[in-house]
Amino acid sequence: MSLAEQDIDKLCELARLEIDADEIGDVAKKLSDIVDMVSQLSAVPTDGVEPMAHPLDRPQRLRDDVVTETNLRELYQRNAPAVERGLYLVPKVIE
Repeated sequence: MSLAEQDIDKLCELARLEIDADEIGDVAKKLSDIVDMVSQLSAVPTDGVEPMAHPLDRPQRLRDDVVTETNLRELYQRNAPAVERGLYLVPKVIE
């Protein structure tokens, strides 16, 4: 799949990115290559393949679950305009 310059312009708008006009062709080629690679990966039959967390069969080293930071919620909430029962209150944005 080849991305057109209009596609790159739309992606830049959605991602709030600014790309110079002379770079759009190069970006379009690189993104098209990525989309083609994903298409190739999608074509691989994966039926019956069990998902795995890591490609090596090794146990994961875990650390103790210990709190390392002090609770400063009260201090932080002093600056908030509205707090109730330890929660920040914000204006409703969806009706």
